[in-house]
Amino acid sequence: MIEEFKRKWQKAIEHLQQEFAHLHIGRASSQLVENLQIFVQSWGSKQPLWQIASISILDASTLKIEPWDKSILSDIEKGIYEAQLGLTPQNMGEHILVKIPPLTQERRKELTKLVSQLGEEAKIAIRNARQEALKDIKKQFEEKLLSEDEKGRLEKQIDETTKDLNQQVDKIVETKKQQIMEV
Repeated sequence: MIEEFKRKWQKAIEHLQQEFAHLHIGRASSQLVENLQIFVQSWGSKQPLWQIASISILDASTLKIEPWDKSILSDIEKGIYEAQLGLTPQNMGEHILVKIPPLTQERRKELTKLVSQLGEEAKIAIRNARQEALKDIKKQFEEKLLSEDEKGRLEKQIDETTKDLNQQVDKIVETKKQQIMEV
């Protein structure tokens, strides 16, 4: 039961970090675009960008997207526009360049609010996993599968882990906010 609890809270933290990786914070990152679903007209299907192109970082504000099949350049360009990320792709004939615009102070503040919200969602997921684990412990105790001492020890362990995880989420959120507010 502790292992199930640990898996669930680990997923909550991983999800938080993935969400943060996709935030546009004024620096080039392949994670901004790699999971975009691009509709490739000639193939008649959607593909994640990372499966149809090489994505590299040229400098702090420029991504280079080089498809393996040059005939899909316009499909990739269109997909980036349609994703409404606020990014403007430039078709260079062989590859696409994406300049990452600098963030305004207003946008930075909006992003810090979003980061706080995402952090709170992670804490909620952790609390929900905690509640499930405590219910499971109570059920096992009522079925006489756990002694009073084991029940108390497990509940204490879960509460301590939850407290540590909430502190970890706070630290991750604070670090991301500082990154966003750096000019």
